[in-house]
Amino acid sequence: MAEKQLNKHGGNILISDDVVATIAGLAALETPGIAAMSGGLSDDWVKMLSGKNLQKGVSVKVGEVEAAIDLRVIVVYGMKIHEVCHQLQVNIRDAVQNMTGLSVVEIHVKVEEVSFKDEELKEIQRISK
Repeated sequence: MAEKQLNKHGGNILISDDVVATIAGLAALETPGIAAMSGGLSDDWVKMLSGKNLQKGVSVKVGEVEAAIDLRVIVVYGMKIHEVCHQLQVNIRDAVQNMTGLSVVEIHVKVEEVSFKDEELKEIQRISK
């Protein structure tokens, strides 16, 4: 586990990658248009065992004073993906910078799926038959 170490007032402050990933995951799920975070089957299995579901779909690299974040998300059908993802980047940058003091230098977003409501899914299945 990588940690960010700050020298403040004669002592050290350590911020782990897991903490930054959890903050980013929570901020992502609070963003309108984000249905969920996306993770592979093996990733889901590991997170179920470790109890780190808030970090699902989040990868973080923490340096001395900055962080880089990669996200895999599921967007709600009908939303403007580019607008949702831009707002997602803003929300995560604000949350991580405000809570940790780290400078977020990059946030990469990969939209892996589109989420449908049950009614929309039934209509799509009906049309495709």
